[in-house]
Amino acid sequence: MRFEVEQKFPISDLAEIERHLTELGATIEAPVEQADLYYAHPVRDFAQTDEALRIRRVGEQNFITYKGSKIDPTTKTRREIELPLASGAEGAATWAELLEALGFRPVIEVRKRRRSATFNWQGQRVEAALDEVEPLGSFVELEIDADEAEVQHAKACLASLAEELKLGKGERRSYLELLLGKTKPPSAVG
Repeated sequence: MRFEVEQKFPISDLAEIERHLTELGATIEAPVEQADLYYAHPVRDFAQTDEALRIRRVGEQNFITYKGSKIDPTTKTRREIELPLASGAEGAATWAELLEALGFRPVIEVRKRRRSATFNWQGQRVEAALDEVEPLGSFVELEIDADEAEVQHAKACLASLAEELKLGKGERRSYLELLLGKTKPPSAVG
């Protein structure tokens, strides 16, 4: 089973983080617009079970993603299953229609501008996302895809990288939770 080991941090200066990541050997990709439409389960309260189901649109590409419950109190480590869908607006609409026919209902759409980067840190392949989320502000996400046996090492690696980047206190809540008004994000650093 694969796990997404992730930490997210509110940031006030994405350019500074981008500069530091570049110094660490990261290649920063061109920005893309992402729209994530989240769904509520017909009989299970995802807010209570800490799960999520979404359709992500990135240009013409579409994906359906299930995120399981977080498995520890400090990071956003969780099982993630993501599958590609038919491309284009019609592909996303058809899947939305299927989910709604099964009783799922749309909750909210999270819109963000993302620049992705990949690099190695302490022998691990790290994916970084520099996000500008409407209307929450700027964030950096650090992620390692790990097998169950590698999760603890991946968490330590991300903690070390966050310290190197001087990222401060992490944010465990998802953009969805923040947008639904669970509470405001902590002050940005950087």
